[in-house]
Amino acid sequence: MRVWAALPFTRNLRDRRFQALAAALLLAVLAIVVPPLPLTRSGVSVLAVVDITGSMNVRDYTRDGRPVSRLDTAKAALRELIPELPCGSRLALALFTERRPFLLFTPIEVCADFAPLDGAIAALDWRMAWEGDSRISSGLHRAVAMAGELDADILFITDGQETPPLPANGIPPFEGKPGAVRGLIVGAGGHALAPIPKFNDRGRETGFYAESDVQQENRFGPPPADAESREGYNPRNAPFGGAAARGEEHLSSVREPHLKALAAQTGLAYAHLDGPDLRAPLLAAATPRPLPSRLDPRPFLGAAALALVLAVFLAGALRARATPFTPSRMS
Repeated sequence: MRVWAALPFTRNLRDRRFQALAAALLLAVLAIVVPPLPLTRSGVSVLAVVDITGSMNVRDYTRDGRPVSRLDTAKAALRELIPELPCGSRLALALFTERRPFLLFTPIEVCADFAPLDGAIAALDWRMAWEGDSRISSGLHRAVAMAGELDADILFITDGQETPPLPANGIPPFEGKPGAVRGLIVGAGGHALAPIPKFNDRGRETGFYAESDVQQENRFGPPPADAESREGYNPRNAPFGGAAARGEEHLSSVREPHLKALAAQTGLAYAHLDGPDLRAPLLAAATPRPLPSRLDPRPFLGAAALALVLAVFLAGALRARATPFTPSRMS
């Protein structure tokens, strides 16, 4: 009797299939019993403070060919930043309006708590503001102190427009230690002046602010150096002159010189918000922190086991289709 068959090839093929299935079984067992592996990676702990005052509604960015406000652009940049941070990093969120930041929540882990973080940022709205003023300098100083209390670096996003304008003596003094808290000031907005949208009590847009709607000069504190040359000047009764102040405070642009001066005063870095990428400037300015983390190998082990099993059965199916049936011949 003769049986026509390629016995060595068949035997080798069966050996390879057996080895692959045995390896798949071993990987499946490891996927069940292997615990997550502890490791240490470098990450950041950041307090993100977002300016929600009126000038952040200026639409001088574009997305998909449509004008977009500074606030929406800042929110989009933060939402894209979170998944780019290494797991184990932590982020806190605060709002800024008037002269102080308001903390929404303390630092939470960016991977395990991604959904609430993303949802909180998406829900930020200018209607959350409790006052109309925008004293950027005071707000930044308090935000730096808040970040220090949270043992975090700071990411402060604002257009830098002070409302009312700064007094003649300029930026208020910084009472903290420059550089004790690291971080980044991000200037939002275009460099050209743009009108500021105006809203009624029901939150509906009614046009733009006019010159007469906005305080054009801060007349608290000592008068400016040119006060004596102004019309109607009187050192006692009219130290700022007798005429109403004129200016462009009803228009808005990113106030980069002011923000860079604040960065120098507090020891922070500065970057302009040109697009959604905040990861590179933030990581360059923030403190690298060794963060305990875990690597769970079980999904990878299970996937490898499944891939081996599928490969064995797929190879068998392809071979069965490619090899025609040949009956054995006997003599």
